[in-house]
Amino acid sequence: MERSIRLLACLACVLPTGSFVRTKIDTTENLLNTEVHSSPAQRWSMQVPAEVSAAAGDAAVLSCTFTHPHRHYDGPLTAIWRAGEPYAGPQVFRCAAARGSELCQTALSLHGRFRLLGNPRRNDLSLRVERLALADDRRYFCRVEFAGDVHDRYESRHGVRLHVTAAPRIINISVLPGPAHAFRALCTAEGEPPPALAWSGPALGNGSAAVPSPGQGHGHLVTAELPALNHDGRYTCSAANSLGRSEASVYLFRFHGASGASTTVALLLGALGLKALLLLGVLAAGVARRRPEHLNTPDTPPRSQAQESNYENLSQMNPWSPPAAMCSP
Repeated sequence: MERSIRLLACLACVLPTGSFVRTKIDTTENLLNTEVHSSPAQRWSMQVPAEVSAAAGDAAVLSCTFTHPHRHYDGPLTAIWRAGEPYAGPQVFRCAAARGSELCQTALSLHGRFRLLGNPRRNDLSLRVERLALADDRRYFCRVEFAGDVHDRYESRHGVRLHVTAAPRIINISVLPGPAHAFRALCTAEGEPPPALAWSGPALGNGSAAVPSPGQGHGHLVTAELPALNHDGRYTCSAANSLGRSEASVYLFRFHGASGASTTVALLLGALGLKALLLLGVLAAGVARRRPEHLNTPDTPPRSQAQESNYENLSQMNPWSPPAAMCSP
């Protein structure tokens, strides 16, 4: 019994302050299953908010504080922030502080938009993200690493979700050829919450709903198709969510039949004929002004000048060419 008491006293000497020993003793007074428990103040832990929300173009602060079992650590340390997933996600920020220094010198800041606000020496790894974009909407994880005499590290496992909101913005609208000489229109918009898309145009009415095309929704992007443009005119795509509304338009004009093509060619010929007549008048006036000068200088031999054609070649234009479709954005 005296031997067991001396052994317990020895264990109490080597354990750090704030720890305690729980020992199980069987009937033969042998020492079994010794468990050492650290007090809450000496455990690794990290405190981060579940979610931070901010608008695109603004800034957001991702707060992160931690505790560690080394009460008076002043050795080298590194602060790291990852995106996407813990432990393996790409680093978006990293800084390092030398022994005894409170300055954490930035070694990595993705696109220069990430800046440390907290002081890692005071257990604060809070980060500020500037000029938010929809691509920044994901989960972030803070991490601290100790070096030197103590090699220890800890990283948040759940992280903080950065939720970026944005009003709708149409990033592409186009008209594409479809089957049987028809045309179709596509509209792609981005926003958070994802916007609802609607088409309006000739014979469609105002605000005709458009269902997103299968497989065309990717995160904050939404695409809707207008499968058949049956009439010439202006087609408008509208995108709307709780933060705003945006719209863009395309125009479709087609030539129908040979008579329409002949009319177009006739108008073109009339315009070219008027241009030719104007050029002839200008040349005739120039020749009339130069004629007296040639009469006063008989010793000078006349110079031959290459005559420039003032007519545009229209012989290859066929007024009965097949109809064409035109689309101007």
